[in-house]
Amino acid sequence: MPPETFTGGQYPVLPLRTEVHLPGRVASLEIGRDTSIRAVEAAAKDDNQIVVIPQRNPATRDVNPRDLVEVGVLSEIVQVIKHSPGRFTAVVRFGRRVKVDGIVASEPFLIANVSPLPVSSSVPAGELAQKSRQARDHLAILIADAHSGKEAKEKEAKDKEKEGDEPEKAEKKKESKREPRREETAREALAALAAVTDPDLLVDHAVPYVDLEREELLQLLLETDSNKRLDTVLVPLERRATVLRLKGEIGAELEGETSRTHRESVLRERMRQIQEELGEADDNAEVDELRVRVDQSKMPDEVRAAARKQLARMAGMATASPEFSIARTYVETLCDIPFGTITQDRIDVPAARAILEAEHAGLDKIKKRILEFIAVRKLAPQKQGPILLFVGPPGVGKTSLGRSIAHALERKYVRISLGGVRDEAEIRGHRRTYIGALPGRIVSSLKKAGSMNPVFVLDEIDKMTADMRGDPAAAMLEVLDPEQNKEFTDHYIEVPVDLSKVMFIATANSLDTIPGPLLDRMELIELPGYTSLEKLAIAKRHLLPKQTAEHGIEKDKLEIVDEALSETIHGWTREAGVRNLEREIASLCRAAAVKLASGEAESVHISAAELPEILGPAKFSSDMAGRKPEVGVITGLAWTPVGGDVMFIETRAFQGKGELRLTGQLGDVMKESATAAHSWVRSNAARLGIDGDRIAATDLHVHLPQGAVKKDGPSAGVALTLALVSALSRRPVRNDVAITGEIDLRGHALPVGGIKEKLLAAHRAGIKVVFVPERNAKDLIDIPPEVKNELDIRLMSKIDDALAVALEEAPVTTEPPPSSMPPPVASGGRVPAENLPS
Repeated sequence: MPPETFTGGQYPVLPLRTEVHLPGRVASLEIGRDTSIRAVEAAAKDDNQIVVIPQRNPATRDVNPRDLVEVGVLSEIVQVIKHSPGRFTAVVRFGRRVKVDGIVASEPFLIANVSPLPVSSSVPAGELAQKSRQARDHLAILIADAHSGKEAKEKEAKDKEKEGDEPEKAEKKKESKREPRREETAREALAALAAVTDPDLLVDHAVPYVDLEREELLQLLLETDSNKRLDTVLVPLERRATVLRLKGEIGAELEGETSRTHRESVLRERMRQIQEELGEADDNAEVDELRVRVDQSKMPDEVRAAARKQLARMAGMATASPEFSIARTYVETLCDIPFGTITQDRIDVPAARAILEAEHAGLDKIKKRILEFIAVRKLAPQKQGPILLFVGPPGVGKTSLGRSIAHALERKYVRISLGGVRDEAEIRGHRRTYIGALPGRIVSSLKKAGSMNPVFVLDEIDKMTADMRGDPAAAMLEVLDPEQNKEFTDHYIEVPVDLSKVMFIATANSLDTIPGPLLDRMELIELPGYTSLEKLAIAKRHLLPKQTAEHGIEKDKLEIVDEALSETIHGWTREAGVRNLEREIASLCRAAAVKLASGEAESVHISAAELPEILGPAKFSSDMAGRKPEVGVITGLAWTPVGGDVMFIETRAFQGKGELRLTGQLGDVMKESATAAHSWVRSNAARLGIDGDRIAATDLHVHLPQGAVKKDGPSAGVALTLALVSALSRRPVRNDVAITGEIDLRGHALPVGGIKEKLLAAHRAGIKVVFVPERNAKDLIDIPPEVKNELDIRLMSKIDDALAVALEEAPVTTEPPPSSMPPPVASGGRVPAENLPS
């Protein structure tokens, strides 16, 4: 029925439950309800005209006139296909919208009285025409793209048909006929669009090319304002047309003079629109969240630029791609580094002193250095953090001292263990070109600390080793150099990180394995072993409370008297630190826990007499116990990486050719010291009361026990000389005397190192008199007072000062004649070991 001749009338009604159709389309409708079947049959017998009206509520199965909307579409039934009794398919061409004035009959089917639908516009005709042109332009792009897509599919189908067994000629005929028809269909669609001038008809033409929900379609059906109907479809039309237009432009590589910024904007907008079309608009929420973190962080501009560059790359990636994950991890790492976060130092010298004294006994030199740093920070807040190196034997509290320093300063504390590290990437990180790459330990520890000025403990820095993957000690040069660590660059993040505010504290047991350039960058502070009184104080104030808490023993349930602790220190431990002492105290606590848990006692008191029952027989006794003055046997003092130690030197003389033989795994330096001592004795034989002919006819064998332990260094020179003089003159050496010092051919006692450790070892061993070179007098200032009070420390400038005191006048034992003595043992090979500092 032509639109200009329609004035209204009564027509059968076809209610639709879920679908909403607008004029201008042809669609197949499944008919199943009885009233709908009768309405379709009646219309087919008459003039094929029927009014299609959507229901308000699609869940209602029974047709109710009140559920129908007030606007329908007057349609023409093109074809009716019967599938089975009660099941039809009707092909319907939708004509025009009509106003439903009322339902005039409901049996045997619904009949509606309809009239033309009045339309209007809320904007002037010029503005409406401009919107119509915009919509027509967008729709033309969509129609062209839709037909080109159909042609591509048909071409693909044609190629598949060519691959089959049918003759190619027949297929070519089919395609030659089909191709022109497709071109005409596309041209006809565009021509039909150009002929549409009515805004409402333009809206009806646009609906198939946009995705609208049922409620939006229903609103378009009911709306009588042409401007509002245009606005509803104009936005999705413009969005889809823009996507297609940009797609074509990008496919042509964005030809023109478009700036890079504009290009990125266009690409990002295209991506956003495509994601909206695909319903994936939330996929970039993660990128947006990271962008907010980057903008709100305190990172420097250079770092922020690197992060934004990665975010721009992520915006164009699929979230499932490996590159997206790598970029996300990198940006998250940059955001996690605490750029600009500085904790406030506690600049209170008395409070810091109280904390250090409460948590550590002794260690006065280190406490003094930390208090100096705090005082300087108070006067010069911008002063860079110190780089300290604590060197000492195991168990003296080097690592725990770092934690106490952080407590005193109220800084964050972080520790990394460098023992066994042999890969430079452990320090500097891996480059992002490698799968699974991560930042190095320095940057990772800063992330963990959460501030840029923590107390950073580099534990066991002397245990790093180099291999084919690089030298980590070389990487530490930049970390520990105040002039370079302002811009430390990790291979992973590739942006500078300021380490100048970090307080680095390195710990080591020995300096021998630390490269010179690295050692030069650190301030060296030596931690010798503890004295017995210091160990007792540590045991009472720290170790015993810690172990009772770990074993669940209340404070008043266990008492270990001071005498028992002192006996444990002397009889069951012999060390520079307190680790073994802590283990023995733990054994005492376990024994007390058994008594308390079994109900044998309500509280436990442990005395010195009970120690053998709990700990077993004493493991150590005084090295002087049971000893007496002997000919050719003297006590020397040694320095080792785990503290000082006593070292016995044994010498025997027997008939021979005046040769000197050395055994006990002695190094070259110690062998040369023995040779120098032998030469001095021979050159001063007359003055020493030794027959020169006897020396020429006597072989001397010098042996240092513990042959499995390598020994080296010049510090035993004076002791070796006294041992040779004793063996040749048959004068015994006092058993309560220990000697350290280097000798020259003129008989001078030269200074050596490790004096404090050696004197502590002599004190532990029960020595009464210790000779040290006169030029080592400056080192005695570090000796604890209790050691000075119990040791008779004597200074010697020449070896004669020690000879007068260490050698007794009359022999104590009668030695067998040289002819009956066993043959000497071959001397050991060259192996450096004991490292007696010179």
